[in-house]
Amino acid sequence: MNHIIRRNNIKIFGDCEQVMFFVHGYGCDQSMWRYVTPTFEPHYKIVLIDLVGSGKSEKENYDYDRYSDLRSYAEDIIEICDLLNFKDIVYVGHSVSAMIGALIDVEKPDLIKDLILIGPSPCYVNDENYHGGFTKADIDQMLETLDSNYLGWSSTMAPVIMGNPERPELAGELENSFCQNDPKIAKHFARVTFTGDNRSDLKNVEVKSLIIQSNQDAIAGIDVGKYVHENIKNSEFVIIDAIGHCPHLSAPKATAFAIKNYLN
Repeated sequence: MNHIIRRNNIKIFGDCEQVMFFVHGYGCDQSMWRYVTPTFEPHYKIVLIDLVGSGKSEKENYDYDRYSDLRSYAEDIIEICDLLNFKDIVYVGHSVSAMIGALIDVEKPDLIKDLILIGPSPCYVNDENYHGGFTKADIDQMLETLDSNYLGWSSTMAPVIMGNPERPELAGELENSFCQNDPKIAKHFARVTFTGDNRSDLKNVEVKSLIIQSNQDAIAGIDVGKYVHENIKNSEFVIIDAIGHCPHLSAPKATAFAIKNYLN
C-alpha cells in the first residue's frame, strides 16, 4: 500500500464517506485544485493525486512504454480505488485527466458515480468531420518546439493555455509547474496527450457526466466540449464565465458552483 501512496503522492482530507477524486491536467499537479476543494471538503472525502511522472509522484516509476497510452493512468487510479476500497466516487478530471476518467468508466463501469470533465478533448487534431482546434502540422510543430526547447515552450505556451493576460501570475504559476517536471517525461506525456484520439471511447461511457467548458479556451474550444457532450449519452454540458483552459485556477468559484449545482 505504501508504495502506491508514494507512487502517486496521494493526499486524503476529511472523514466523510463519499469520495471526491481530483486529477490534474498535463504539466500540472494536485496543487492546482486548492481553490476548488474547500467548497467540497465539508461533505466529501477529498482525494488528490499526482499522475505518475508529474508533481511529486515517484518519477522513477515512469515506464515510457507503459505510459504511452492513457489507459495506464486509468489503471493506476482503478488500482488506487481498489486498494483504498473507494466505491461510487465523484471523479473530477481536468483536460487529459478528463479523458482518463472516461477510460476508467469504460474499464470499470461501477467505480465512478459522477464524472466531471473540465475542458475535455478526446482529440486535438482536426479531421474531415471533427474540429479539434489544431491541424496535424500545428501539433507536429508544437511537439518539435517542445523537444528542442522545453523551457522556451513552457514560457510561450503557459500564457496561451491560461489566457487572462491581465493576470500574468496565472500563466506564471502554470509555467513554473511545467518547469518543475522532468523535461524528458514531460515531452513524452505531451506526445501521448496531444496526438491521442479517444473519440471512439466516448460512446462507451455510461456514467452520469458533466462537461464544464470555459467560454474562451484556446486549447479545447466550445465545439470540442459540445462534441464530448453529444457523444457521452448521459451527460450535461455547461459553459461557465471563464477564460482559458484552467478555469479551476482562473475562475474557481464558477467552476465549483457548476460542480456543486450539478451534484445537487
